[in-house]
Amino acid sequence: MDGKVTWNGNMTFEAVGDSNLPILFDSPDDPASARRGPGPMEVFALSLAGCTAMDVISILQKKKQAVTGFEVRVHAERATDHPKVYTRARLEYRVSGRGVQESAVTRAIELSVEKYCSVHAMLSRVFPIDVGYVILEEGGGNVRRVVSEGTFTSSEEIE
Repeated sequence: MDGKVTWNGNMTFEAVGDSNLPILFDSPDDPASARRGPGPMEVFALSLAGCTAMDVISILQKKKQAVTGFEVRVHAERATDHPKVYTRARLEYRVSGRGVQESAVTRAIELSVEKYCSVHAMLSRVFPIDVGYVILEEGGGNVRRVVSEGTFTSSEEIE
């Protein structure tokens, strides 16, 4: 991957990689009303969620699961001292649908975190990433009820 980051004044930067699609970075220390983009560490955590989300939804679709809604929530904790690296993260997969099988969800998560998601593979070597999931059954009138929830433990934990 080749890219460049160009300063746009104040603490705003435009990043462009091989896709030629720009990402605006801004400092989290700027007032919220002045911010034009996320900070680099925010994008880092979102990249973890985005990478695994793409894997899991793709696998669930291949398994012909009737998914009607899907999101991956990420919570990343940072050290208090500089360079304020991430020290731990938690991913929560929230799958809504009709008759979605728990075994399909856990297998999709397993394949993502242990085989396909390069961001998870890289970051899990640096800090622990806890994984949980919630499966919601889609009912009439936008009513959803939790039918299953649990945690996933990777066989590739940090040693």
